[in-house]
Amino acid sequence: MLPDFVEDLGHGIFAIDTGFQRPRFDAAYLLVHEGRAAFIDNGTTPSLPRHLAALEALGLAREDVEFVIPTHVHLDHAGCSGALMHALPAAALVVHPRGARHLIDPSALIQSSLAVYGPEEMARSYGQIVPVDEARVRTTHDGMNLMLGSRRLHIIDTPGHALHHHCLWDETTRGWFTGDVLGVSYREFDLPGRGAWTSPATVPTQFDPEPMRESIARLVAFDPECCYLTHYGRVVEVRRLARQYLRLLDQVVTLGRTHRDNADRHAVLKRGLSALYAASLREHGVTWTDRALELLAMDIDLNAQGLAFWLDREAKKEGKS
Repeated sequence: MLPDFVEDLGHGIFAIDTGFQRPRFDAAYLLVHEGRAAFIDNGTTPSLPRHLAALEALGLAREDVEFVIPTHVHLDHAGCSGALMHALPAAALVVHPRGARHLIDPSALIQSSLAVYGPEEMARSYGQIVPVDEARVRTTHDGMNLMLGSRRLHIIDTPGHALHHHCLWDETTRGWFTGDVLGVSYREFDLPGRGAWTSPATVPTQFDPEPMRESIARLVAFDPECCYLTHYGRVVEVRRLARQYLRLLDQVVTLGRTHRDNADRHAVLKRGLSALYAASLREHGVTWTDRALELLAMDIDLNAQGLAFWLDREAKKEGKS
């Protein structure tokens, strides 16, 4: 019997609720095929017992795990990589080449995360970040195919949320493991007859809207039947979601540029994002927007910070031209 934090999505794909922040906020995926397994995203270090419990419940040995594959190296996706690799003696870490060094030596990653979250939140939610042995690291490239037994995972480079981001296409389910490229889509916002709602993840420090649009276009071009989001779970109607996402992204970009030089920019951007999200949720059919914005509070704060980083980069480019 599966633990209550593991959901069987069919076709050998299991969503593991990592327990980060709140229930059904942060997922890791366990892909099982022909007795072999791969973790795609892995949450933070405190989630390690859940990953190992999922393996045990499925009758898999630790030696059966062939790959640990973070979509990118932000800690809610890759923070458990080192601890997980220590527990999985036969696994290779498969990571974007821009992110590999940060998991081999996580000191810079820890410092940048401390600047965003602060020491108390880092200790509470992220735990100890364990380095990965460089000899066990395998880097990806755009168009690469990774085989889990006879099951092909096709990997493409997907910047926009982060420069070190890739997505994985599972031919069996015609689904993408999207990390944060398709934003966040919490199951609380699913409505009968309306489906899911998603919002862009513009977090620090590498958000860039134009590459993000291009990455979305590449995902949609595969005509996917579903996507597996880290935040959170499996979604369908991908083309509709992508259109809704891009409309909201355009509004977010306009908001940022309008207030680029505001002296109270962070607070103004947070209020503006809250208003945009509330309006988009009402259009989707959500009537309880005050509670919805409470669920989105951490995203709103981080997204405002990420917008600011992008706006400052734009201003520097303009100054050099």
